[in-house]
Amino acid sequence: MTRPSIHSRPAVAALALLLLLPLLPALPGVADIRAEAQEKLAQDPGVQEALHLLDVWMDAAQAYEGIPGASLAVVHDQELVWAKGYGYAHVERKEPATPSTMYSICSISKLFTSVGVLQLRDQGRLRVDDPVAKHLDWFTIKDGFPEAGPVTIEGLLTHSSGLPREAAAPYWTGPEYPFPTHEEIVERLPSQEMLYPPRTYFQYSNLALTLAGEIVAAASGHSFNDYVRANILDPLGMTSTFTDLDDRFRGNRLASGYTARGRDGKRGLVPDYWVRGISPAAGFISTVEDLGRFASWQFRVLDGDDPLLDRNTLREMHRVHWLEPDGETTYGLGFSVWKSDGDTFVGHGGSCPGYRSQLLLRPRDRIATMFMTNGSGVNARGFAQTAFDIVAPALRRAAKGEAGKAADAALQRYTGTYQRPLGGESAVLVWEGDLHVLSLPTGDPLDAMQRLRHIEGDTFRRVRDNGDLGEEFIFEEMPDGAMRMWRNNNFSVRPAGR
Repeated sequence: MTRPSIHSRPAVAALALLLLLPLLPALPGVADIRAEAQEKLAQDPGVQEALHLLDVWMDAAQAYEGIPGASLAVVHDQELVWAKGYGYAHVERKEPATPSTMYSICSISKLFTSVGVLQLRDQGRLRVDDPVAKHLDWFTIKDGFPEAGPVTIEGLLTHSSGLPREAAAPYWTGPEYPFPTHEEIVERLPSQEMLYPPRTYFQYSNLALTLAGEIVAAASGHSFNDYVRANILDPLGMTSTFTDLDDRFRGNRLASGYTARGRDGKRGLVPDYWVRGISPAAGFISTVEDLGRFASWQFRVLDGDDPLLDRNTLREMHRVHWLEPDGETTYGLGFSVWKSDGDTFVGHGGSCPGYRSQLLLRPRDRIATMFMTNGSGVNARGFAQTAFDIVAPALRRAAKGEAGKAADAALQRYTGTYQRPLGGESAVLVWEGDLHVLSLPTGDPLDAMQRLRHIEGDTFRRVRDNGDLGEEFIFEEMPDGAMRMWRNNNFSVRPAGR
C-alpha cells in the first residue's frame, strides 16, 4: 500500500485573508523525488521489522497499563512512515482510537505560539529582547526585583522570566477546570507577584506563554486564533488542529479524556472543559498525523525549503538559550531540548486533564515520533522515546541505502503471541533477520528481546550476550493448528489462527 506524503505546499487562495508572509513558488520535482525515496525507505525490510516490533510492544503496553486509548506515529523527513491507534477514543462505547483521533496536546501548543513570535520577529514587528510591557500595555504585576530589569519576550519563551507558573485561577482543579478568559487574566494579573528576578532561574510558566500569545495578537493586529490559523496551521495543511477544545468534535473525533488510574486501577471520565485565555500555552487539539505535518515542515525549513520561516530562525529556536546551573535543565526558544543516550532531541510534551502527549524530533536524522493518549498519568515522553529508539536505527540505515537483512520466510511459521501459563505473553518475531522472543509487557523492548539460533527442525537455542548458546526453544504444532513453544520443560501456547 502506498503511503501518502505529508509534504504539502501552501495554497495562495487559502491564505489571502490574513497571511502576513510572502509566498515563494514550489520547486518543481523536488517533492516527487523525495516521495519516491521515502516510499523505498518505508519498504526496507529492516524498517518493516522495526515497525512490527513497535506495533507488538505498543499493543501490549496499552492493554497491560490500562491506557484508555493512544495514537502513535513515526515520520522520516517528508513521509508519514507509520501511524496507528490503540485502545479506545471513547471507552464506554468501545470506539477505536485511530491516527486521525484528536486529543488535547496541551503544552505542545507552546511551539505554535513560539513560531508565531519568531515569524513576527523576522518581519521586524518585535524583538525578543523587547520588554513585554512594550506590546501589552496592561502587563502589570507586583515586582519585588525592579533592579533586575523588565520581563522580556525571550524570558517568556525560555521560561526564565521569573513569572509564576500559572495565571490567577485554579484551572488544573476539577471537576470544573475553570480556565480563565482573556479578560480574567488581565484583571487578575496585578494581584500576582514575580517569583524571581528575570534571568535567574528556569521556572516553567503557562502564564509566560499565554502572554507570548497575547503578544502575537498585539503585534500582528489579528486574534491569536486567526493569526495561527492563517500563518501556520492552514499553510501546513493541519486541518485537524485547533486552538481550543472544539465542541464540534466532542463525542466523535475528539477522544474522551480519562483521569489517572486510582489505587483500584480504575479511571474516571474527565468532564468537558475549555482552555479559553490559556490557549496559547495549553489549548490546542490535534492528531498524530497533523503533528507529523508539523515535524515534516520543520525538516523542510532546516533545508531552506519553506517560505514560512527562515532556516536560521528555526535553528535558533532549537538551540539551547537557557541552561540551569545544574547543567541538566535546558531550553530553547519555546522548544524543550534534551539528550538521550548521547543524542540531542527537540520538541515538547503536553499534560492536560485527561490527556498526555509528546512530540519528539531528532533534526539531524530527520526523524520524529508523536504520541498521544486520552489517559492522565501516562509517560508520553517514554513512549515517544522508545518508539524512536526502536525505529531510528533502521531508518538511518535505509536512508543511507544500506538495505536491511531480509529474513528467511520459513521463520514466519513460528511468529505470533504465545500465552504464558502464569500470565503475560511472549511475542515471537523476526528482528535483524533472526527469530527473537520478547516477554510482554516490558518497558524496554530492545533490551528484553532474546535472540534464537536455529539448530535443526523446530529446535532453536537462546543466544547469550557473549555469543554462547543457552537453553533450547522447541516449537510444536498441534493438530488443531495451535503452536506450543517449549522452554525449560514448560510451554506457552499460540492459539490457532494467530
